[in-house]
Amino acid sequence: MGPRLERGLVQVYTGDGKGKTTAALGLGLRAAGHGFSVFLLQFMKGDPGYGELRALANVPGFTWEQSGLPTFVKHGNPTPEDLRLAAGGMEIARRVVGEGRHDVVILDEINCAVEYGLVPVEEVLALIDAKPARVELVLTGRYAPPEILARADLVSEVRNVRHPYQKGIAARDGIEH
Repeated sequence: MGPRLERGLVQVYTGDGKGKTTAALGLGLRAAGHGFSVFLLQFMKGDPGYGELRALANVPGFTWEQSGLPTFVKHGNPTPEDLRLAAGGMEIARRVVGEGRHDVVILDEINCAVEYGLVPVEEVLALIDAKPARVELVLTGRYAPPEILARADLVSEVRNVRHPYQKGIAARDGIEH
């Protein structure tokens, strides 16, 4: 086992701008570079072809799983499969956080999963409360609920000022996904 954090905190990256997952991955990459063990769990994402996931396969100490379909979830009307995968994701999150083997645990898009009705906010709050003292917990996604923001030690809001989509520029491999 590598180094351990003396004190793990709760971080939230939220807002309507691009870069929340990117910030969390950067933090995870930095932590792995210092010998920490990092676990990334992506909610509402089920495409293993994302560039970051291919790159992470080459980063010692960085593991990941996905808990979603490779399609978009309909806001306010998730499918039974969306709900099943999100519940499975929360089981994984509870196990990984509870074991305390990973120094940094990133729950990517968990805030969106709450907003979209896939995960009850109470389950995320219980996970925060059950977090071992030496585990850094990172929660990403738009729509971070006030209850989660109130429990976080760090909150960064990524605000959209301008985005290429507004000019009709589609997502590009290697940049947006």
